Amino acid sequence: MLDGIPMPPLRRSRLSQAWLALTVVLTLHIIEGALRDYLSFYNPLAMSLRDTLLWTWMPTFTLAAWLGGWIVILGVLYGMTWFAVYNARWIIWAAIAYAEVMFLYAAAKLGFAIYLEKAIPGVFTAPLLVIAASWLTVEALLALRRPSA
Repeated sequence: MLDGIPMPPLRRSRLSQAWLALTVVLTLHIIEGALRDYLSFYNPLAMSLRDTLLWTWMPTFTLAAWLGGWIVILGVLYGMTWFAVYNARWIIWAAIAYAEVMFLYAAAKLGFAIYLEKAIPGVFTAPLLVIAASWLTVEALLALRRPSA
């Protein structure tokens, strides 16, 4: 009880464990990208696609802007773990979306590395993203089947 407000009992949630695992793996993925100079791969690709296909939505980044943006995104994702602990209904749907975006992103990265026949930045942690995203998807679907508390 917090100042007379009853709180639901804190219980170990597999959804929150899967959410946290995916976020930790995403953190490792971003660190790998920073250490392997991801922007020297991405920025020329973005400019080439923008010029060739007239896509204006592909931005280019400086290291400070890229890393700062990821720090904010990761901070929000780590903060959302608390909601997953209590299996809030909306977080289950957010978990499905988060997991599927990460799964598709990692699969695309692996496919692109195979197509280019080289180890592009982030390819070593991409399989971990696939595994963690799959786990979060399974746990979110199981949480949907459980009755609400």
